[in-house]
Amino acid sequence: MTKADLVRVVSAETGIIRKDVALAIDAFLESVKESMKEGKHIEIRGFGTFKLKVRKARIGRNPKTEKKVDVPSRVVPTFKFSRAFKEEVDEANQDLL
Repeated sequence: MTKADLVRVVSAETGIIRKDVALAIDAFLESVKESMKEGKHIEIRGFGTFKLKVRKARIGRNPKTEKKVDVPSRVVPTFKFSRAFKEEVDEANQDLL
């Protein structure tokens, strides 16, 4: 599902025009991005949590040349789905097993 698909679905379910839904979704995504830039985490109960993780510096390997390469430490954004969300998805997709 793309952002355009999400806008269409939310618009159809709420009756709000697509332009306004697109503005709301853009504002939500921008606020998540800004909060993460400030080092904050965002918890949406029943859905999941956006957090920052620190990856330690390490020595990597270039698979093409086998040469060792220093990989510096860095901060990466992560998302962890809530247990309730995972259980709901699992129950809805049992027929795939």
